[in-house]
Amino acid sequence: MLWVKMLHILAMTSWMAGIFYLPRIFVHYVEGRSAGQDVTRLEIMARKLYGFMTIMAVFTLVFGVWLWKGWGFSGGWLHAKLLFVALLIGYHLWCRAYLKQLQRGELTRSGKYFRLYNELPLLIFVPILIFVVVKPF
Repeated sequence: MLWVKMLHILAMTSWMAGIFYLPRIFVHYVEGRSAGQDVTRLEIMARKLYGFMTIMAVFTLVFGVWLWKGWGFSGGWLHAKLLFVALLIGYHLWCRAYLKQLQRGELTRSGKYFRLYNELPLLIFVPILIFVVVKPF
């Protein structure tokens, strides 16, 4: 089971790296496009990164279910963690909506907006860490 836990943590870390980096690509895309720069490379990077982070999200969820089956579903902390995981999945899908806009050339939000948008996953991730490590209830 420790190998499954290690794989869960590895996949989660990779997923979170994508979650934190994709909005930065959105920032550079909208600012570069407004400055008249060629942003084609950023479109490719965003698409490939979203694909990678989606695969890592699936692995995270698969290994998480595996852990749940092996160790059981107990403790209020786990219920709370799963609520925040659901929020993280929602954020992931929200990123997909912005990616689709980017691909159509319709990404109209400002760089400042995406800088703030980039902070949201941290507000979701910190409680997950607290629930997993501290297990407050």
